[in-house]
Parts: sequence; C-alpha cells; structure tokens
Amino acid sequence: MSIGDRTLGNVANKLLFENELVRVWEMQLAPGERSDRHRHELPYLLCVLEGSRVDAEIEGVGRIEIPVRPGSVFFVPPGATETAINASGEPFREILIELKQTGSGGAKFATANVPGPPTPAPASDPAPSGRSPRTR
Repeated sequence: MSIGDRTLGNVANKLLFENELVRVWEMQLAPGERSDRHRHELPYLLCVLEGSRVDAEIEGVGRIEIPVRPGSVFFVPPGATETAINASGEPFREILIELKQTGSGGAKFATANVPGPPTPAPASDPAPSGRSPRTR
C-alpha cells in the first residue's frame, strides 16, 4: 500500500494469526528502533507485553510520547498513518489485534492500566535514525 509517493509497511513485525474476525500481530522494537510507516485501516487493540514507553509519529498530529507498562491496553479507532518508535533504553513488545468486524461505529480511543496519558514529544527530542532488520 502507498499514500502519495511513500510506500507503507505492515502494522507490526510478525503476523501470528488471522481469521474472518481478527488479525493478530506481534511488534518487537529494540531500543532506538522504528517500525515501518504504516496505516491502520481497522480498529485495533494494542496489548503491551514489555517496555516503558513507545513514541508515535502520526501524520497530521506530530510525535507523541506514550508511557506504557506490561499489561497496558489501548483501543484505537482506524485511520492513522504512523511510525512507532522505541525511544527508551529497553526492548518494547506488544500484541496488536485488528478487529475485522466492527460494531455500530463511534468507538473512541480508550486505555487501561497505563502509567500516564500520551503527551506531545518535545521538539528537541530527535527521532532515532537506526533501524534493525526484523522478522515479517
């Protein structure tokens, strides 16, 4: 998939399971690693397994810092084009569950078990430039 002249990647590193209802992915990011630029076409649940922070560069919004901890859960409506960034010094790992069949609509962003709200990243916080190879 591409938007404009830029190609988009997968929403996470590795597809674990798929059926007519859900698509389940695993995302692993080493310290300083960035995900592919991707677009979320489906609503999804993001379940954090490891890590303390993940940043997101969201087109039209900018960069935000998202404090997390193992057990943090996010429900995210579709539509964002973004890159995930592990700006911490520890590994980050999540399970991302895309929902192929949705309710009547209108569901909003929601969180559970997070240590704090997402915040805009300081302008002086440069994005890490390194990118590690990973399994698809």
